Amino acid sequence: MSLAAALSLAASADAGAPPPCLADTCGAAAVCPSDQVAKPVSKTPPMLPDLSGLPVEIESAGAEVTVRGEARLKGPVRVQQGPRTLTAGEATYQDSTRSVDVSEAVTYQDSQLTLAGDTGTWNPNGTGEFKNADFLLSQRASHGHAADIKLSADGKLALTDVSYTACPAGRPDWMLRAGRVDIEQATQEGTAHDMTLDVRGIPVLYLPLMSFPVGDARKSGFLFPMIGETSTSGLAIATPYYWNLAPNYDATLTPGYLSLRGATLGSEFRFLTDNSRGTVESDWIPNDIKANSDRGYFKFGERTDFSPHLRLDTNLAYVTDSHYFEDFGSGSDATSVTYLQRAARLTYLDDHWQIVGLIDQFQTINLSIAPIDRPYNRVPEVDVRGHWNDDTGFGAEVHAQAVDFVRGIGVQGLRGRFDPTVSYTWRTPGAYLIPSIGYETLAYALRNVDSGPTSLSISAPKASVDAGLEFERDHGTLLQSLEPRLLYSYVPFRDQSNAPVFDTATPDLNTIQLFKTDRYVGGDRLADENQLAIGATSRLVDLASGRQWLSATLGQIYYFTPPRVTLPTPTVAGLPTPAPTTSVTPPNSSDIVGQLDLSAYQNWNVAMGEVWNPHNHRADLTEILVRYQPAPGKIANIGYRFRRDLLEQVEGSFAWPVAGRWNLYAREVYSLQDHATTDAFAGFEYQACCFRLRFLTRHYVSTFNGDHNTSFTLQVELNGLSSVSGRSDAFLQQAIRGYSSANPNSGIP
Repeated sequence: MSLAAALSLAASADAGAPPPCLADTCGAAAVCPSDQVAKPVSKTPPMLPDLSGLPVEIESAGAEVTVRGEARLKGPVRVQQGPRTLTAGEATYQDSTRSVDVSEAVTYQDSQLTLAGDTGTWNPNGTGEFKNADFLLSQRASHGHAADIKLSADGKLALTDVSYTACPAGRPDWMLRAGRVDIEQATQEGTAHDMTLDVRGIPVLYLPLMSFPVGDARKSGFLFPMIGETSTSGLAIATPYYWNLAPNYDATLTPGYLSLRGATLGSEFRFLTDNSRGTVESDWIPNDIKANSDRGYFKFGERTDFSPHLRLDTNLAYVTDSHYFEDFGSGSDATSVTYLQRAARLTYLDDHWQIVGLIDQFQTINLSIAPIDRPYNRVPEVDVRGHWNDDTGFGAEVHAQAVDFVRGIGVQGLRGRFDPTVSYTWRTPGAYLIPSIGYETLAYALRNVDSGPTSLSISAPKASVDAGLEFERDHGTLLQSLEPRLLYSYVPFRDQSNAPVFDTATPDLNTIQLFKTDRYVGGDRLADENQLAIGATSRLVDLASGRQWLSATLGQIYYFTPPRVTLPTPTVAGLPTPAPTTSVTPPNSSDIVGQLDLSAYQNWNVAMGEVWNPHNHRADLTEILVRYQPAPGKIANIGYRFRRDLLEQVEGSFAWPVAGRWNLYAREVYSLQDHATTDAFAGFEYQACCFRLRFLTRHYVSTFNGDHNTSFTLQVELNGLSSVSGRSDAFLQQAIRGYSSANPNSGIP
């Protein structure tokens, strides 16, 4: 390219435009004095095409050309080559080298880098050097200052005497200072030499060499340490190391130390392929000082889709001893683990068939459970379900199952079920009617039977009629609906007193179970039924927004013939045990089930559920939850739970932003039956634009005997260098019902 072709001496409005700004990463504050704001941070990994062949256009207010081929340009000067822009007050163009020397209010901008400095040199081949410059890395909106910045043609940057941060200008919560920093824009990695990390102006860490991310691409390296303490393990320190192995798999290794137990090592490996994904997790405590043994936990979870119709799910878990979760679990939910399941499930699914093959096995954690009461292993189980419907309303379903139940003690054996059903569906606006008939067959081939038959076969017909109506009334801006429903079901009695119980239980009676044709969960009983379930639901919906203001359901089952088929412990769903003062005649109706959800007043919501015993005039189950939630990050809950002869608890929890950037969290579950707290935690969080501090302390039941443990956890996150908030956010979402981890202070500058 000749000088004449490259040089335009016409002054233009663009040449006098203000320089590109190095913007705040959170707000509109800027490093340089300008009203401009940098372009949004790109989430796409940087592309570094070869731009050296593109023409260079130079605009200036005037120029002097010497006989040696130099052009001395008077400002304002603007040099443009594709996405690259260079501006300055003065410039000299060397025709022999095609380089431009610039001075006075120098700025440079390309797709990855923006800078403003005193002087510099730039070449269309992509190389350059700038002195005393502020810079912005566009991929992460991180910025800083360097005494010298060198650009190479392959996108590498070499900076000396550097200060670097991802915080907004003027508010550097953390600052990385280094003698030299090398940045690979193509891989979004930076390497700092002779590095000091300052937090709020205080040096907290020195390293002779440290790598860090400068973009959104994953980067191997240490995450910030986690510090905590528990009553059972003492002071806990862990330093995770993230290992970016490949685009589709990675690992996190977490070495740590427990003052009362010794060294620990945790690990997590994640993988993703075209048709599978999974994780491998482990925790290992070699030579636990208190237990005088090696202890650990292992978990593997994987899902593979062989085709759109065929899927394999594998979940394996193992723990070295029965006290592991009591000593190392966090919270009463983790420390009360009773069993660990290991299962492999192969599923085929198409428009008509679902076929499941299952193998599972349980590790018993609570050894106080008698061996005879522990769950059976299913090795294997095959479950087949088919369904067909035509346009006339006729339909057919079939369910077939074969399971081999294995356990080290007690009766074992093979169980088979075969349940075909045909039905007809009639629907019209406002009404439906679904009669169905079928036949149930249950068969056993038993082993280890002390007395009684080793083979059993039981069968019975079944029939049901499901009917409902739907009424609607317009109340101006509100729509009210009334939906009464009836379900009659009939199965004759068959004596099953000799049949074993492998996996069958009685579920709670609720608004869903009320309209099921089988009162048991599991396949060991053909439940005799001659009953009518009656219920009604009413809703109130805002026509403009679609918001449901009210939903109320009430229902009960009436027995024309009292149920006679029971489990070894007679616990027929909703059939209460008569009080001593009442007749021993079985009642002819179930408990009354009610459910109410109310959200008609602003940000308040009330959910209530109750199972009422009309024969003894008392509640057998009650649940109440009152919630106030004006925003996703602002929530307060008050709840009450009661289950007769089992528990009575009150619960309160909240997550609330206070005083600008401060957030408070708390929860307590108190047992009215035991007059003690079963689980409680409280904590706070300080969250600025690029700095996050979270502290939580927790007191909870940690053993099956009711012993308590107390713990605290401290987490620090510096945005732009590392993130550790995922697990703590998940904990809060699980513990505080309705809580969302959306930052309630995200709009605070």
